[in-house]
Amino acid sequence: MYADADIPTDVQRALTSFLDIQSERLAEIGPELAELVQAARDATAGGKRLRPSFCYWGFRAAGGDTGQPILKAAASLEMLHVSALVHDDVMDSSDVRRGAPAAHRRFEALQRARSATSGRGGDPVGFGVGAAILLGDLCLIWADEMLHTSGFDAAALARASKFFDAVRVEVTAGQYLDLVAQASGEADMDRALRVLRYKAATYTVERPLHIGAALAGADQLLIDALSTYGLPLGEAFQLRDDLLGVFGDPTVTGKPAGDDLREGKRTVLTAYAVEHASEVQLAEFDRLFGRPDLDDDEIQLLREILQDSRAVQACEDLIADKTEDALAALDRAPIEDENVRKALADLVVAATSRHL
Repeated sequence: MYADADIPTDVQRALTSFLDIQSERLAEIGPELAELVQAARDATAGGKRLRPSFCYWGFRAAGGDTGQPILKAAASLEMLHVSALVHDDVMDSSDVRRGAPAAHRRFEALQRARSATSGRGGDPVGFGVGAAILLGDLCLIWADEMLHTSGFDAAALARASKFFDAVRVEVTAGQYLDLVAQASGEADMDRALRVLRYKAATYTVERPLHIGAALAGADQLLIDALSTYGLPLGEAFQLRDDLLGVFGDPTVTGKPAGDDLREGKRTVLTAYAVEHASEVQLAEFDRLFGRPDLDDDEIQLLREILQDSRAVQACEDLIADKTEDALAALDRAPIEDENVRKALADLVVAATSRHL
């Protein structure tokens, strides 16, 4: 996929080097801070690296010189992603992330172990939540620092900062919309679509492309073309992610099967089901959806409602349509290097064709 760059390896190298520096800085404050740094190391050690990949190929689409430190800059988006994941897991009370304890559960376990050893100590749950919030905040700060110390000149950073600022605002706004949707207890297709765009599409694909392109000095014509490609692709990516959150294999997704059903995630998938389910199905859905103690049989019943109401097929159709839109936009985009065009086409497959 990456043609002339080993993006996962180079991004990991940049993250490791950056965190080595932060470890030394925080050690001067106190040895306790080592726990935060190690949590950040572990949280940034995995993942699909989609956001850095889109940033890199946005840079290349604009004719960027690979001798410049684009992969260091792209790695800042992985740090931003970790910040969002840590906060998201706190808000959703998730236990697992990428096959390991979510950050707040990790810190909770640390405090529980300390209390057991000393025979005293504060509330482990409260400590875990507080520490995770601080870790997420720290990663958000570090994301900004990574970009601005990546090695690009001031003019390039000024161009990219406009989009970097935008993505941080948009993903936070999308998170709040998601929080409101869950708290409302109502299926709202319009809100679900807005969450889809601002919590996922702009954040995962469009803005990373913009940041990379801006670092290379892209004109508005290319920026607009990348949006036409990136927005439908980002929406297709999140629709696939929502299906995986309900039907995915935990060994692949890194989260327990059916977690989104236990959390009561108000997605396009569930909004469609509520709009099209029968009265009997809707009554069962309302009774079960969002209950944290759902057992396997109840999760299976909710899955059957999602399938029988054709919500699953509707999402698959949307994914296909948006994927087609992205590829058509890519064909029209003013990109001179055909290797770049192919890499962006390969990323369409990587983002949308993950198996349930």
